[in-house]
Amino acid sequence: MRKPTLLKGGTFTDERGTLSFVNEFDLSPIKRMYTIIHPDKTVVRAWQGHQQESKWFKCIKGSFVVAWKKIDDFSNPSPFPPPEYLILNDTQPEILFIPLGFANGLKALEDNSEILVFSDHILGDSLDDKIRFDKDLWFNWNQF
Repeated sequence: MRKPTLLKGGTFTDERGTLSFVNEFDLSPIKRMYTIIHPDKTVVRAWQGHQQESKWFKCIKGSFVVAWKKIDDFSNPSPFPPPEYLILNDTQPEILFIPLGFANGLKALEDNSEILVFSDHILGDSLDDKIRFDKDLWFNWNQF
């Protein structure tokens, strides 16, 4: 099984400006993309689990804490292992990959933060695959 992976990029600057890139990001599996804007730091968008769908996350404005948890049983998930998380921000050219079989959640760390999400499923298939869990399971979002 694949595991969540942070794809690191870089920047190049010359007299024409700055180019930001994540060259390891293979767009071939992508079927759709969308953005999520959190107007303030109180909003928690968690937990969405997928048995078939994988997602990639790229912060394009502000910063987010993004968390993920391996789901052993989508009907009755175990609290173990605990979730992992990292901070994505608009100054680092990075993309977080979260494969199928995981639940994910996120919270903005700055007002009006924006995150770009890529999916390997069309919307209809994604909606059929989405399994929601209570946002307060597994993780203390208030620590951020």
